[in-house]
Amino acid sequence: MRTTPSVMITGANRGLGLEWARQYAEAGWRVIANCRRPEEADDLKALADRHPRVSVHRLDVTDSEQLRTLQLDLEGTRVDVLLNNAGVYLDKFMGDFGGIDYDVWLRTFAVNTLGAVRVSEAFVGQVARSEKKLVVAISSHMGSIVEIAAPGNYAYRSSKAALNAAMKGLSHALATQGIGVLILHPGWVKTRMGGPDSTFTPEQSVRGMRALVENFKPQMNGRFFRHDGSEIPW
Repeated sequence: MRTTPSVMITGANRGLGLEWARQYAEAGWRVIANCRRPEEADDLKALADRHPRVSVHRLDVTDSEQLRTLQLDLEGTRVDVLLNNAGVYLDKFMGDFGGIDYDVWLRTFAVNTLGAVRVSEAFVGQVARSEKKLVVAISSHMGSIVEIAAPGNYAYRSSKAALNAAMKGLSHALATQGIGVLILHPGWVKTRMGGPDSTFTPEQSVRGMRALVENFKPQMNGRFFRHDGSEIPW
C-alpha cells in the first residue's frame, strides 16, 4: 500500500506558501508547514485545523538553531517534496545606484540564497528516503541575467541569480542519491509582494507549478521553468 506523500514548505504563512499548503492539504498530502512566527499565522493555523495532516512549525531559514531543532523534530520523517519558498524582497528600502544599503543586500542574500541551501542541506536525508525525491526552489525571472533590461533591484536580482546557480550545482550533487532539483518562477502573482495589479492569482500560479512538480522527469533536473512550463534562459 502506497504511503501518504509529504511536502515540506518554508514561508508557508501567507501568499504562495500558504497556497502551496492549501492545495497539497486538499490533495491529501501530509504538509509540514514552516514559518517564522506560527503564533501569528492565523490563516495557516486555520488550514491545519481543517486538515489534520497539516502540521505547523517554527523556522526562520537564517537561524541555524531553529533549523537544528526542526531537524531533530523531523528525524526519521520522509519528505517527498522539499519546497524552498521563503523569500524577501527588500529593494524598496534601497536607494538608486550610489545609495545602496548593503546591509539590506546581505539580508536578502541570507534569506533568498543561503536560506534555501541551508534547508536543502539540512533535510536531504528526509528527501532521500522518500518516493518522489525532489527539491524545489521558488526563484524569479528577475534572477535571469539574460532578462535584465533595466537598472535597479540589485539585491533581489542577484540573490535569485545566486539561488539559481546554487541549485544548479546541487542538482549535480544530489543526483547521486536519486534526488532531483527543480527551479521555478511563479509568475507575477497577486500577493503582498506582487501587488494588486499582478497577472495571476496564487491559485493559478501554484496549480501550474504543482503540475511541473507532479510531472518532473530526470531531464528537467537543475533547469529553470515558468509556472506555465516554459523554460527561462538565465
